[in-house]
Amino acid sequence: MFTGILHLHVLTVMLFIIIHLTKVVLMMFDKEEALEKVSKMTKVPHMIIGTLLLLTGIFLAMNSGSLGQWFWMKLGVFVVAIPMSIIGLKKKNKALSLISLMMFIYIYGMSETKNTSFTKNEANPTETQLTDAKAIYMNYCQNCHGKDGTLGLSGAADLQETEMHLEQMKEIIANGKNAMIAYKNTLTPEQIQKVAEYVQNLGQRNN
Repeated sequence: MFTGILHLHVLTVMLFIIIHLTKVVLMMFDKEEALEKVSKMTKVPHMIIGTLLLLTGIFLAMNSGSLGQWFWMKLGVFVVAIPMSIIGLKKKNKALSLISLMMFIYIYGMSETKNTSFTKNEANPTETQLTDAKAIYMNYCQNCHGKDGTLGLSGAADLQETEMHLEQMKEIIANGKNAMIAYKNTLTPEQIQKVAEYVQNLGQRNN
């Protein structure tokens, strides 16, 4: 269910931005007649999409392992961007409309990366820590999987029940799956190997 809601949330964010982008572009080029037509055509869909965006966002926030600074920044920007976009379009204020569009794009970036600076992970462990398989797991995996692998937040699999072999684990860690992000640009192949081996034996350690 979590993965389906996540995909719906991302879809509504993209549709919301596309509609707003279309209106802003028409406004910037003084296409008032086309702007009025698009505004009328998208009024109801825009309201539905906005409502879905809000509801799915609340669901994801309540069912995520860790919110962090990025979530509160996203929430603050969203609260400011919505009235700014409404006022900008209603008053045909190009500056406000353009700024609100940039804010929505920024919100999308934070949603994708879960970071205010668009990097994939806010943790900054030392090189020494990352040579230890358990430290890698604790830094990158425990928020959703839990210390013993059974937490299951954000749609995470129960790592004590998995029947995947080592190569499958390495593939998922490197390239991600569903709500799980890819770590191939965050961890080295050696670190991915170590954490995969740690996960493979996680059930045995906790029995």
